[in-house]
Amino acid sequence: MTVTTVLFYLFAAVLVVAAFRVVTARSPVTAAMHLVLSFFTAAMLWMLIHVEFLALLLVLVYVGAVMVLFLFVVMMLDINAKQLGSGVRAYLPLGLLIAAVMVAEMSFVLTRDWWNPDAPLPIPASDFNNTLAVGTAMYSEYVYAVQIAAVVLLVGMVAAIALTLRRRNDTKPNVPSEQLKVKASDRLRLVSMPGQRERATGVNDTAAASASAAANGDK
Repeated sequence: MTVTTVLFYLFAAVLVVAAFRVVTARSPVTAAMHLVLSFFTAAMLWMLIHVEFLALLLVLVYVGAVMVLFLFVVMMLDINAKQLGSGVRAYLPLGLLIAAVMVAEMSFVLTRDWWNPDAPLPIPASDFNNTLAVGTAMYSEYVYAVQIAAVVLLVGMVAAIALTLRRRNDTKPNVPSEQLKVKASDRLRLVSMPGQRERATGVNDTAAASASAAANGDK
């Protein structure tokens, strides 16, 4: 058994456990962190088959950017774990059916190579540029799929913004257009007030006059 085979089984086991924890974790943050581990382990598997560009892209884009967005959305949404788990039993049959279809599809694709286990693994040439090959395939053969994926990502971004947009009555919103219309005379008001010494003198005179009036009244 070669080192590559050992690493494949090790990364595959970690990936399966992490993916299972993504589905079964009670905390959304815990599920998101296990999803980060799943992405990183999948990137390592791609490195084993000499697809360095996609592996780095998975780490930089999904682990570094998309998962940060997921965590922000999870933290900004006030998710009630009890309310979220109340509908698990109702949607469990549909979830199991979808999972069975996914497993069947993956098995159908993967078993084509299992029928001939003695076939050697394709090793790319030393001067093979996988980045050029991926770019050429994406924007020539699969250009429509790339555009559809871009639209799906755009819809996801709009949905994330819509979910986190809340209208609160206890805050005062800022309207930039109204702020730009404000003049200097609306922001500054001059008020004429007596000095501190003048006010103290006036208070003493008032107190003296009150005491004199009270004394005269007693007489």
